[in-house]
Amino acid sequence: MKFFLLWAAVHVSQYVLFLYFLAINSVYTALILLALRDIVRHAYLTTSRVSRRQLASEFYFKPVSVIVPAHNEAAVITQSVQALLNLHYPEFEVIVVNDGSTDDTLERLRLDFSLLPCAKPVRLQVPHEAIRGVYRSSVYRHLIVVDKFNGGKADAINAGINVSAYPIFCSIDADSLLEPDALLKSSKLFLEDDELIATGGIIRILNGCMVRDGAVTEIGLPRGFLEAMQVLEYTRAFLSGRTGWNALKSLLIISGAFGVFRKDMVVAVNGYRKTVGEDMDLVMRLHRHCRDRAIPYKILFVPDPVCWTQAPYSLRMLLKQRNRWHRGMIDALLTNREMILNRKYGATSLIGISYFVFVEFLGPLIELFGYLSIPVLYYFGLLSTKFLVMLVLLAVFWGISINIGAVFLDIYNFRRYNRTSDILRLCVLSAAEFFGYRQIMLLERLKATLTFRKKDWGTQDRRVFEKKGTAV
Repeated sequence: MKFFLLWAAVHVSQYVLFLYFLAINSVYTALILLALRDIVRHAYLTTSRVSRRQLASEFYFKPVSVIVPAHNEAAVITQSVQALLNLHYPEFEVIVVNDGSTDDTLERLRLDFSLLPCAKPVRLQVPHEAIRGVYRSSVYRHLIVVDKFNGGKADAINAGINVSAYPIFCSIDADSLLEPDALLKSSKLFLEDDELIATGGIIRILNGCMVRDGAVTEIGLPRGFLEAMQVLEYTRAFLSGRTGWNALKSLLIISGAFGVFRKDMVVAVNGYRKTVGEDMDLVMRLHRHCRDRAIPYKILFVPDPVCWTQAPYSLRMLLKQRNRWHRGMIDALLTNREMILNRKYGATSLIGISYFVFVEFLGPLIELFGYLSIPVLYYFGLLSTKFLVMLVLLAVFWGISINIGAVFLDIYNFRRYNRTSDILRLCVLSAAEFFGYRQIMLLERLKATLTFRKKDWGTQDRRVFEKKGTAV
């Protein structure tokens, strides 16, 4: 009897695995098709409405506070802030929050931007660790630096919110560069639509690009395998993933590297919560807040504002990042668990959150089960050749097609990578991902699942990204 039950379980596992890969790849394919429609429609509306000159006019903007949380960012902070000061925007302030750095981040800022103490009032709207001092640049009057005790990224952004003067704020990582018109393209939507409460742009990999004076002057694919693979992942995640979720009104993540928010709504949910997945957690709580109070709202992803960010360039750094992302996702889902399969929250719950629960959270467990079941099936003589062929077609070749589809979606609409060699490399990487790289990321996500209660953020090494025109 026991042998029969084991045989039945192993036999049924083939169908479970087959259905899982069928479902997940069907979802990815649907997202690419939805993304294509949404991107084409957005491009038409963008070109038909207003020009950049109209956008920059004094009648077509809302003032914005740009908040930059910084912890031990001495290597990149000067270049990052200089790039922000050069943004094409009529009225904005840059607020750098030094979150208890132990390196010379604050000293670099003090020397490079001629900081002087100021008595700027701080409204305690959301909680954060104590502020030690507030400084203003004597050269750039719209640059403010806040020095506070360490509390983490979410805590630092909260401090920036309390110091900020404007009704909209943009949160951007200290190792990132905004394209000069990115803030215009993002914030103009808040003027066009009173229901909009949050929007995010596309994040692209800075590694491999030429940078001069805080601006990307030439785009190129990084030479390293790990960095180039992340270009592929980001292209798929943003252009086919978030654009698709956008079309389904189920967007749950606005990247912590670059997001624009209505300040009053973020204050209403008590700001950012201290967690390693503060970006997803905030967006989920904004959905909850508006749905619970029947507030009409929109949370959108916009594909044309671009933020360039440094990607991990070593396997150790990459695994640390992916571990943190997965722990943050689990924490956000648990904190907002009342939204799971709850019709009250509409498509956000039934489509968006269901995907994260059944694919992103349970997916690594099912995939590991699949890898382990093949040798077990073979041992018991139950491995069906038909099943194995179908599994390879579903898990590998269909997956490769989805990757290539995302690459060509990017090429068709934005043409960021112009070299034929770069495009061919991305296509080759679309296949290479399934033979080693995907399995390593799978194991790290499984590790994160077992240790999701850990709250440590960890640190990432930075590279100076201004080298007189050389590639990062």
